[in-house]
Amino acid sequence: MQMPIYRPFAAFLLLLVLISTSTFSTFGQSRPQRPETPKGEGKKNRRPSEEDLKKQEEERKRQEEEKNAEVLPGVEKIETNVVNVDAVVYNKKTGEIITGLKKENFAIYEEGVKQTISNFATPEAPITVTLVVEYSKWTEMFGQAQGGYFEPGTYEVIRPVASFLTKFIKPPNDYASVIAFDMRPTPITDFTNDPGRIRQTIDILLKNYPAFRENNLFDAIKFSLYGGKTDAVVLERDKSNEWREYGGMVDVKAKRRAIILVASGIDTFSKINFGDARKLVQEAGIPIYIISTGNLFYKKYEQYLPATDGLTGMPGRMTFLQAANQLRTFAKESGGQLFEMTFPSEVGAYVNSINSLLRSQYSLAYDLDNPHTPGKKYKIEVKVDVDGDGVTDEKQYVVQNRSFYIAPGTPEKKK
Repeated sequence: MQMPIYRPFAAFLLLLVLISTSTFSTFGQSRPQRPETPKGEGKKNRRPSEEDLKKQEEERKRQEEEKNAEVLPGVEKIETNVVNVDAVVYNKKTGEIITGLKKENFAIYEEGVKQTISNFATPEAPITVTLVVEYSKWTEMFGQAQGGYFEPGTYEVIRPVASFLTKFIKPPNDYASVIAFDMRPTPITDFTNDPGRIRQTIDILLKNYPAFRENNLFDAIKFSLYGGKTDAVVLERDKSNEWREYGGMVDVKAKRRAIILVASGIDTFSKINFGDARKLVQEAGIPIYIISTGNLFYKKYEQYLPATDGLTGMPGRMTFLQAANQLRTFAKESGGQLFEMTFPSEVGAYVNSINSLLRSQYSLAYDLDNPHTPGKKYKIEVKVDVDGDGVTDEKQYVVQNRSFYIAPGTPEKKK
């Protein structure tokens, strides 16, 4: 008789479940939906305008014309490379420099094959030079040991620089820059033809003292030829710009360019080695005239020096001989000349000779008619016929010129 008691309760539970389900379903349907983010310009499947259709048609026609284009005979793009060669001619026996020669007096050979001289200039153009001077603790010691303690040892390297700047740089057409190096090369002045600035350059070298012992010669040669990022030029005194890009001699657009290097030839720990520096000198083709100050010290104290470098770092005989060989190679392969100093009194004669050689350079050039292998070295030889009889005069005269031409580009790796 208790069943009637549960039936109303069961009906009540069923009604409660139905109401709850209806409520949750209604809540789920009425929940607001997140609007879809419009893409592009907010329009779906936008129809192309007349301007769009016009552009598409023009592009289609252009591609069709390029596809069907004909190459007309005799019309082509020609890329020419020019090899520049500076040459000085002098008598083997007397050393007399030969001037007054013409284009017809010269012949250029590349790997034994005669080339056509396309450009020729006589020794009348102004000169642009970079004087690179070793300015380190070793420089100071070598100079003091040779000249005594009555004056700073650095005078041995400053004298040639000062002599050339004051005697032979003639404004407004001649330009000169000066780089001093120890563990790194630092421009004392950029290229200038201002006598006042040249005077300031010499004063800076005279009044200061070397700070480091290291001679990073190879880095200095690379820097003087190809430039790079370095300290701001001293004479500009620009505190807001401590670093700057310095353009090397290769970037200088001048008919007559050269580097004058005053150094011992000793390299301490450059970032590049002798082989790298030698290749850079060959590629540049800019004559390097060198005054060797290390030879002056070596000749006087050779008998007291050890065969190899000492524990204190003092260079031995082998180091000095290696330094002389390095300088000799740089001078010869660049088309310059080496002057091995034996007495301080010889500086004046060396500077005069360098000036005469610079002013007597003939500028020659030939075009590369055939493609050259990138990175490959090609031997260059210049011959001269002084009297114009059709026979070259190798026995009597010397032609001083760059030894090699290296084709630009990176050599292809062998598979």
